[in-house]
Amino acid sequence: MAGTNIYLVTIIIGTVFSILLFLINMRGLAAAASVQKVLCIILVGAAIIGAVFATVKGNFHNLQPIYDGAVKEGLTHSNFIGGCLAILATAPFFLAGFETIPQGIEEAGGDVKNVGKMVVLSVGLACVFYSVLLFCFGLGMPWEDFHKLNSPAAAEMFKLIYSGGLGTFLYWLITLGSIAGLFTTWNGFFMASASLLMAMGRASLIPSVFAKKDKNGVPRAGLIVCLILSLIGPFLGIGLIDAVTSFSAAAFVLSWLITSYCLIRLRKTMPNANRPFKIPGGLPMAWFAAIVSTVVFVLLFIPKNPVFMGSMAVWMFLGWMAVGIILYICNMGERKRIDPKTREENLYKNAK
Repeated sequence: MAGTNIYLVTIIIGTVFSILLFLINMRGLAAAASVQKVLCIILVGAAIIGAVFATVKGNFHNLQPIYDGAVKEGLTHSNFIGGCLAILATAPFFLAGFETIPQGIEEAGGDVKNVGKMVVLSVGLACVFYSVLLFCFGLGMPWEDFHKLNSPAAAEMFKLIYSGGLGTFLYWLITLGSIAGLFTTWNGFFMASASLLMAMGRASLIPSVFAKKDKNGVPRAGLIVCLILSLIGPFLGIGLIDAVTSFSAAAFVLSWLITSYCLIRLRKTMPNANRPFKIPGGLPMAWFAAIVSTVVFVLLFIPKNPVFMGSMAVWMFLGWMAVGIILYICNMGERKRIDPKTREENLYKNAK
């Protein structure tokens, strides 16, 4: 698939863990959150230990050259600034975990007073976390050699810079941390996506069956969709990972763009609406977010610029948008039957 082999063992492992995470989330948010805490502790612990040992063996010369446009053919950038801008094509995907905070707030009791601070804090900590790891692990060996290592490259590096049992121990520690990082994302996907589908069902953007919870307060229909998508994943191999990542990043940027412009419009058309949370900075902050999101979103689709996400990702994005438009049109009649009071109750009845 897309130039990569797909193995039976990979399919079996992916299928088993997809079902396992589905069953954990079917028990409710508390069970999924407990698993998430354990995984985060393993991830952060392994990252800190790895960063320390990489720094011990580190050398600042390993960071040179700061930029080399000849490392990979087909680059759309030829200088350091272009290389930095190219990260914008995927960075939203890796920093997107913060959206699980507001999506899980109903199950957490509906308190929205501090949700804004927690969202900003989570993004800030993610930036610091990735930056420290990139810097420390970059000290471990020349990056021109590092990028040629097999995945997980960070774990492979320790077998080369440390000999004997210590190198093997660090290899497995970092591998375990990498797996924990994968599962925090995967588990978060189940937690947040099911809640998002539930919210869309309440707003009649998709069939109303998604708006329902079972007796345990679990959005069962949304979780089943997440399970199906997870089961499909192993059959696609890793050849589409880059395109999927970039396409997902574009979807995140579009959602931020729409949110920003909606906020600006609603401040004018509905100035007295119920607003449990008010953003710091008011309209100027909303305009800033809207402009930045618009610029990044447009650049993602312009070929031969550093931010371009690639042709395959563009086609994936267009296909996904087509699905959304079809669902939107199919549920238009149901949305028109919802009066403003009911809509507001659906949005805010669980907020405090």
